[in-house]
Amino acid sequence: MDIKLAQCFIAVDDHDKALAFYRDVLGLEVRNDVGFENMRWVTVGAPSQPDVDIVLEPPLADPNASPADRQAMAELLAKGLLRAVIFATEDCDATFERIRAAGGEVLQEPIDQPYGVRDCAFRDPAGNMLRFTQPLRK
Repeated sequence: MDIKLAQCFIAVDDHDKALAFYRDVLGLEVRNDVGFENMRWVTVGAPSQPDVDIVLEPPLADPNASPADRQAMAELLAKGLLRAVIFATEDCDATFERIRAAGGEVLQEPIDQPYGVRDCAFRDPAGNMLRFTQPLRK
């Protein structure tokens, strides 16, 4: 069996703010922008990984969801309790400085972790935690 990651999803509450961060700050390219039933999905990805997409989707992408469920998801997103992604970088410190200089909300400055990486963390405009990791050189 030969399988590989094709897409992952990140919940956002404002696609324009998310685009300003993922496209303009992180440098991801926009691959698709689709609307359906008052919802929007924007697909972005790293130019170096044309076969892996990140879909920026509504917090609850189900047109039949109840108002209570929509509210619950919005509250979880606002608290930063929904998981996002971990990005690999060749230079954690330079990535950190670039994102911080662009106004990214810092959660963790670069640090060597006991599990073999140097990483840092930020929140995106919707509150999702994003980690940027670099393997430690031995």
